[in-house]
Amino acid sequence: MPIDPVTAPAPGGMYATAPSRVPQQQMDSKVFMTLLVTQLQHQDPGSPMDTNAMIGQTTQLAMMERLTELSAQGEEAFGLQMRAAAAALIGKKVSYAKEDGTEVTGIASSVSFEGAVPRVKVGDATVPLDQISGIVS
Repeated sequence: MPIDPVTAPAPGGMYATAPSRVPQQQMDSKVFMTLLVTQLQHQDPGSPMDTNAMIGQTTQLAMMERLTELSAQGEEAFGLQMRAAAAALIGKKVSYAKEDGTEVTGIASSVSFEGAVPRVKVGDATVPLDQISGIVS
């Protein structure tokens, strides 16, 4: 019986192009369920998974999903709180430090919510909310 020759791999290794899959850095419910289903598929029929262990894993999944929801809600609440704080500065005299360390004082005239951190217009400068050091009376 003749044996077919092995062809040389394509240049650049096993793949003609680099794999496009990006490794997942965080575990989510989809990964957890995939692991649980894989574990169930490959269990020994003579010694199946303990029901208590499966219930425990399902409970962990539910807790993980809830914690993820709470985290997202907390981030959203913090963002809304920053927006409200920035809007409350309009018309007030505020102070902030420039990059060279000098303290500048001016009236906050407007707020921009474009980025993650609101930006307050003070005079001719646009200052991130977290760089405003105080309100001057």
